[in-house]
Amino acid sequence: MTRLESAELARLRAVRATDPGAVERAHLARTRRPILCDDGRLFIVAADHPARGALGVGGDPFAMADRRELLERLAEALSHPRVDGVLGTADILDDLALMGLLNDKLVVASMNRGGLRGSSFEMDDRYTAVDARSAKKIGADMTKALIRVDVDDPATVSTLEATGRVVTECAAADLPIILEPFISRRVDGRVENDLSTDAVIHSVAIAAGLGATSSHSWLKIPVVDDMERVMAATTLPTLLLGGDVGPDPDDTFARWEKALQVPGVRGLTVGRTLLYPPGGDVATAIDQAARLVHPAELPEKN
Repeated sequence: MTRLESAELARLRAVRATDPGAVERAHLARTRRPILCDDGRLFIVAADHPARGALGVGGDPFAMADRRELLERLAEALSHPRVDGVLGTADILDDLALMGLLNDKLVVASMNRGGLRGSSFEMDDRYTAVDARSAKKIGADMTKALIRVDVDDPATVSTLEATGRVVTECAAADLPIILEPFISRRVDGRVENDLSTDAVIHSVAIAAGLGATSSHSWLKIPVVDDMERVMAATTLPTLLLGGDVGPDPDDTFARWEKALQVPGVRGLTVGRTLLYPPGGDVATAIDQAARLVHPAELPEKN
């Protein structure tokens, strides 16, 4: 796996302490690319989990807490030519920009959610990270917003109102926004997402209608049974949410491969499943998923 040397980590910390302006300069200096290339598909590695307090992977509740290790795993993932970009909050994206790892990659800026898991205010998902203006300022290619809908929780309407506003703002800034909707409910005091086909269809219908225009809206949805019915509910470009790998990783990859063939599906967005795979081989996990999204051989670079 790619190693982040102690000297490079020290340099990163020193730059942050002594030259805050270097962050914006690093973002603006990166080499840009179109959102969609020849095959019209995207493979995005997600790393926005720490900012919402979701540090656990498998049986390790603090797997993503070591920033050096997380950056090493992201560096390994981003070195793969079939990885199109990375999704993260500003702190993650800023580190990657300062390390020079974002050239020719898409930057998807997470707006994050205010409703932290297990909190009394969990369904109050007001946005706490980037907005359209700040994302545009650093040259981000897309933004991402999570939308959890619990019809029994009054805080949901505030989430919907806030999301409608950011959809409108992103469209006005000519900035695509990826909407990740769920129908959610409390079960024994814990918020759980309903991953039934019917629930995902309902979430898609709600998310697609948010904002003054859907011109820049994308979807990010879980792989569930009967993806054909789900995708029949929308014309918005859609990425698949990888989710957690079950007891049989081969079955998970097979489900992704099948869902990627459904019309309207544009690619895959996966995070912890590939960055912290069973056995720890990040390169192999990333390569396996990347070849599902981009099966054709890539042209050689000059």
